Amino acid sequence: MYTGQCLCGDIQFEYDGPLGPVALCHCSQCRRAHGSAFSASAPVQTVRFRYVAGQDLVREFESRPGKYRAFCPRCGSQLYSRVDAIPGILRLRVGVINEPLGKKAAQHVYVGSKSDWFDITDNLPQFEKTERTNDPH
Repeated sequence: MYTGQCLCGDIQFEYDGPLGPVALCHCSQCRRAHGSAFSASAPVQTVRFRYVAGQDLVREFESRPGKYRAFCPRCGSQLYSRVDAIPGILRLRVGVINEPLGKKAAQHVYVGSKSDWFDITDNLPQFEKTERTNDPH
């Protein structure tokens, strides 16, 4: 069981399921949304995710047709993204999880649009886009 919350604590959740591989996304939308060189997220099963508090506060922004980014309107914490084409999966922002994950990042994605001020210095696989094969089992 994982628990998590936004920065202000108004939105809290539980997730009782496996975390898929952690991806570090370098696309320009993730950089803007997070104000950082990349976002860190893992796919989770929607049916195993539930809000403990603040579900009515969650706001979603449609960043491109069919893709939504959820956040807290009070503190701005990014919570997850989801796409209409994969309704059973959320890409949970792992920075909002309270417990240790028990895993490391698995890959860098969208490295073709990464910032010029950040160098990738690890040996993780790098992909120009993303793969749809990394959903949790």
